[in-house]
Amino acid sequence: MTEWLRRMMLPVNQGSDFAREVDFTFMGLYWLSVVLFLIVIGPMVYFTWRYRYKPGRVTPHQTHNTVMEVTWTVIPTVICFLIFLWGVNGYMKFAVPPGEALEIQVVGKQWLWTFEYPDGTRSVNEMHVPVNKNIRLVMSSEDVLHDFYVPDMRIKRDIVPGRYTQEWFRADNGAIGEHTSTCAEYCGKGHSDMHAKVMVDTPADYDKWMATGGTEWEDYKTHMQDWGKIQYDRKGCSTCHSVDGSASKGPTWKGIWGTMVKLNDGKSVLVDEAYVRESMMLPQAKIVAGFDPIMPTFQGLLRENEIQGLMAYIKSLK
Repeated sequence: MTEWLRRMMLPVNQGSDFAREVDFTFMGLYWLSVVLFLIVIGPMVYFTWRYRYKPGRVTPHQTHNTVMEVTWTVIPTVICFLIFLWGVNGYMKFAVPPGEALEIQVVGKQWLWTFEYPDGTRSVNEMHVPVNKNIRLVMSSEDVLHDFYVPDMRIKRDIVPGRYTQEWFRADNGAIGEHTSTCAEYCGKGHSDMHAKVMVDTPADYDKWMATGGTEWEDYKTHMQDWGKIQYDRKGCSTCHSVDGSASKGPTWKGIWGTMVKLNDGKSVLVDEAYVRESMMLPQAKIVAGFDPIMPTFQGLLRENEIQGLMAYIKSLK
């Protein structure tokens, strides 16, 4: 019973200071609604039974009751005003990031997220932040309306084309590890696949990731195709390129390595290291016949070991 009450009063997975405040506000309004519901519905049910129709009973005519009318006007007005002040206070705290916050540029595009850090480091569908550090996200869209939402952190903000929006959070010690962000605004066919990892790191792990891209590379560098498969999923390649020969928004990767593909201008090109690298960095340079030029550039977003892994993975798809 104690655990049940705790879960009713405090939802799990609180990844930031905001999460506790948002949950407290939500649960406060929830239980206030429960109390008001009982105050209104309870007497109503009782009066319905108490003054039900009986032969010969005549209900006396009531004009008004001044005390009751003042009470049900003043008390709800005061409650609404207090809730308004509560909400404004929370909004102002969440809307204005501290001046010393670490600033990360977030770009939403169909259908992936890119993150850029103050030193120029970039990543795709994976954001790393240090624990106990204020993080300010400056967000923009390259195409349509998106919405960056991290449920565990209780942060959510629309990203409007042609504008910059921002939000901030601070992940505490209990949040160290992996969290998930998603797009909470329908943005097209790949909307449901538009996820990103939000990794809350210790200071040492964060510095190591900024320098090397993480420790996983050491585990996979002798199995490049496995490393490439991880990048295929992480970098959003799976939203446009199939690996089983099925049709998608971009050419399938199955059996394409070493073949000649026809381009929209009538020419043909050999699928080799040079072509694949160019397609990642300058995707509009050569468009395969029958496909639209929708692929975004990955210039500056892929480390060399990630490029090599993707090439090895494509080679393995016979």
